[in-house]
Amino acid sequence: MTATIATGTAISTSGLRKVYGGGLRRKPLVAVQALDLEVGWGEAFGFLGPNGAGKTTSVMMLLGSVLPTAGSGALCGHALGHPAGRKRVGFLPEKFHFHDFLTAAELLDLHGRLHGMSAADRKARVPAVLELVGLADRARVPVREFSKGMQQRAGLGQALVHDPDLVILDEPTSALDPLGRRKVRDIILSLKSRGKTVFLNSHLLSEIELCCDRVGIMHHGQLIRQGGIEELTEPSVSVEMRLRGLTPELEQRLAALSSSLTVTGEHVSLHLSTPSTVSTLAPMVVAAGAELLELKPQRQSLEELFVRLVGGNGAESQKGATA
Repeated sequence: MTATIATGTAISTSGLRKVYGGGLRRKPLVAVQALDLEVGWGEAFGFLGPNGAGKTTSVMMLLGSVLPTAGSGALCGHALGHPAGRKRVGFLPEKFHFHDFLTAAELLDLHGRLHGMSAADRKARVPAVLELVGLADRARVPVREFSKGMQQRAGLGQALVHDPDLVILDEPTSALDPLGRRKVRDIILSLKSRGKTVFLNSHLLSEIELCCDRVGIMHHGQLIRQGGIEELTEPSVSVEMRLRGLTPELEQRLAALSSSLTVTGEHVSLHLSTPSTVSTLAPMVVAAGAELLELKPQRQSLEELFVRLVGGNGAESQKGATA
């Protein structure tokens, strides 16, 4: 399968699609529909979506573990499934099962050997990675004696041991406490600073917002949003105002600017689709003879955007088949 997208990106796909089943008595299940994705070198990309959105299937196609039904793509400059591209990738799956009779050091050494590292390189790299993920003092402890959080850190270590150019992490902080999550965040930022690319699949939107440059949001097998976090959250802003002397005419003018308006006593809450409109609110209130006591604009968070797109009745999402 030949990729049609430039090889200057870490990940690129064009019209990638996966359909399961189908036949005389089985309705086909469309897991991923026409995925057009681009992730550049040196960036952290957050891949978001509710359960069943098609995220895991997408990742498996990127790694060559699942063959696409249609479309094309490239991973690290090579067509999807090509060993040369996969060799440059480190992967931590959400559900991992290691040889738990091995110690942490033996586990990383094994994965280093699987990636073709020399004995000398492994000898230098394994202790450094164990230190990086906070397991240096547990290097000789069997993995079966680790807590879930420690096992997850060992999993992160095996994804990093061969110093990959692209790191794909599926829910890397789900079993970690706040300190562990911060450690993973610091590792991601460190990888970025070294020109590495991180593809992060996580339900923890606050973590995504803290360490990712760009995000893609999947829903019903479709990529419904893709772009920089500021770019995606800027277009909408919430404003809280406190004012006296609100007249029906002023309320109507405020409502005309807003997609939603709530008035409770002196408190007025409105949602603006154009951030630049905020600067017109104070002059409008004063010109109407009202007294403006407080005005607080708030950019919507990534979580608010996510809920608006895929939560509730899903009015703004594009409907498709579930994955």
